[in-house]
Amino acid sequence: MCEIIAVANQKGGCAKTTVTTNLGIGLARKGKKVAVIDSDAQGSLTISLGYPEPDQLEVSLSTVMACLINDEEISPTEAILHHQEGIDLIPANIELSGLEVALSNVMSREMVLRDYVEMLRDSYDYILIDCMPSLGMMTINALVAADTVIIPVQAAYLPVKGLEQLLRTISMVRKRLNRKLQISGILITMADYRTNCARDIKTKLQEAYGSTIGIFETSIPASVKVVEASAEGVSIYSHAPSSKVAQAFAQLTEEVLSK
Repeated sequence: MCEIIAVANQKGGCAKTTVTTNLGIGLARKGKKVAVIDSDAQGSLTISLGYPEPDQLEVSLSTVMACLINDEEISPTEAILHHQEGIDLIPANIELSGLEVALSNVMSREMVLRDYVEMLRDSYDYILIDCMPSLGMMTINALVAADTVIIPVQAAYLPVKGLEQLLRTISMVRKRLNRKLQISGILITMADYRTNCARDIKTKLQEAYGSTIGIFETSIPASVKVVEASAEGVSIYSHAPSSKVAQAFAQLTEEVLSK
């Protein structure tokens, strides 16, 4: 059985792309067959996996979704790029922003990404979707396609305040469009527990959501190593295998597998 995981938060700067990259490659290192889908027109995941000019790619997620909308023939593997660390990437670029606008006039517009994901499902153990930092139509598409949602939250006050809106959106999608959708948990990212603020935020999250949604035991520490790895187009395991952040992602991978 393939599990489809959306990595979602409408706030930018909460390490969604970092989580998608390193969790995906962490699962691949455990022998799982993994694909990651970049559903953000900025192409952050695509860039992080070694394609610094995503707008020059001839085939991307928007190409496939446009073919599905227009009922045109396309192979589900046509957009797939293979990364050296054992995962497959479905890239995105600026064309996705135009496609998101076009979706407003499409019948069953929330289902287009799900239709594509279903074509891929039998080929993978895990498919991770890196959502854009908004609650627009592409994020709704990702939530409709997903089985579970991981919510990365930066260990700071304002990002935590924005959680309620995301949770309402997930609840709406579950009621109307995807009854099987579950929240895998809230993942605290960019944490520096040397500060009182980070410790207070973790306590507040556990008090507010620990009993209903669940908080991952693992927290992802703030680290410049992550930025360096993204610039090189590789995972933290390749760039700094003995670092604390690499150890944290290995622990997160075990948590996801245990769920």
